[in-house]
Amino acid sequence: MSSKWKVSGWIAVGVVAGALGAIQLQAIARNSVAQLPLEELQQLAAVFGMVKSDYVEPVDEKKLINDAIAGMVAGLDPHSQYFDKKSFKEFREGTTGKFVGVGIEIGMEDGLVKVISPIEGTPAFRAGLKSGDLITKIDDSVVKGLTLDQAVKKMRGDPNTKVTLTIFRKSESRSFPVTITREEIRQQSVRAKFIEPGYAWVRVSIFQDRTVEDFARKLEELYKQDPKIKGIVLDLRNDPGGLLEGAVAISSAFLPGDAVVVTTNGQISDSKSTLKASPEYYMRRGGTDPLKRLPEAIKRVPLIVLVNEGSASASEIVAGALQDHKRATIMGAQTFGKGSVQTVRQLSPDTALKITTARYYTPSGKSIQATGIVPDVMIDETAEGNVFSALRVREADLDKHITSGQGPEQEDKAREKLREEARKKLEEEIARNALPKPLPEFGSDKDFPLTQALNRLKGQPVLVSKTMVERKPETTTN
Repeated sequence: MSSKWKVSGWIAVGVVAGALGAIQLQAIARNSVAQLPLEELQQLAAVFGMVKSDYVEPVDEKKLINDAIAGMVAGLDPHSQYFDKKSFKEFREGTTGKFVGVGIEIGMEDGLVKVISPIEGTPAFRAGLKSGDLITKIDDSVVKGLTLDQAVKKMRGDPNTKVTLTIFRKSESRSFPVTITREEIRQQSVRAKFIEPGYAWVRVSIFQDRTVEDFARKLEELYKQDPKIKGIVLDLRNDPGGLLEGAVAISSAFLPGDAVVVTTNGQISDSKSTLKASPEYYMRRGGTDPLKRLPEAIKRVPLIVLVNEGSASASEIVAGALQDHKRATIMGAQTFGKGSVQTVRQLSPDTALKITTARYYTPSGKSIQATGIVPDVMIDETAEGNVFSALRVREADLDKHITSGQGPEQEDKAREKLREEARKKLEEEIARNALPKPLPEFGSDKDFPLTQALNRLKGQPVLVSKTMVERKPETTTN
């Protein structure tokens, strides 16, 4: 028997990082093997034999075969992937939200690792790490020059092992070492609070195993504090995706039970589906529906959804469903455009194949792939604008990305003009040694898009972007 997960993209952030998608567990029968091209297989065998016998030094046979499989799959599109033992373990950790580490959400600032927030109850939280702390060394490794993923891997490890972080705390103008014992961490994917009386902010940073349960619990707590909530901002910025069932459930919290959330379509019958806003489409077998606990008012409360270029896959499914059903106003920047379905088939207990099997479509039939969700109201990241957003990579920029499947795609001249302007401005900033400041933390009182969303809920004027335009795919290549 093999298992499959439907995946809708991921670009994890911080030490709680990993790789994720919109993932649905199903048991399926292994497909029968199609007739294979004999001549090409003979060539493959011949190359394998030549490398084995003629290469300058001995090569491990298993490595050769694994590399051949990985190369074949990587040539398809940016999201299909062969998982070896290590990468499959990391993938599964990413879907559960559990990992062994120190327990901090991180980003990068000036080439250093910046603590966005310690996760409550974790070793980092107990050690006194604070938001804004900069990590300059991990054990004996200088952080400057490391990528975020490299830094994450150095902070990960086995349970009960120690890691020493050298911290620079700006507010105290000092550096000091902190030795932390690693333990299993559960990532908190949902945060919520009142931004002012009557108006709530609910942030979903990634869709994982416990996201729906945490989402329902946070909303329950908000309604207990104020049973007459006037409006909610659902913040999906930089949400890279996750479990498909989570996207369907979060959409279902705000939609009637017969509403279509998303459809999929591909070559095999398994890839053709319509998912609706009712429990049978998001509940696991034998589980209970956490959304049952929510008050009926959640279906009617005025709703704003914040998105940006980092909102991908499962978060795009939610935004597209709520937009098409006119249940929410979508505000922010055009989303990433990760609208393809990946199915993960287990090849052995330790290896698997993640392969693109379908495209996602919003309830109105629009493909998300390589286009994304265009907000109803485009909002800049700051009051000064966000000229550099034109340089951010989206699905349509990725080599070998699949197209939307909805007709020819044309070169986007307006987007290329914005990109050229952004490149020039960035060069000028670098020449003046005056790079833009890091953006304020999501949910803070300096969060410009959140302020505009609140204004919209209250019927006050909104500062709409004067520069953003719809970004269309630039190529028809597959």
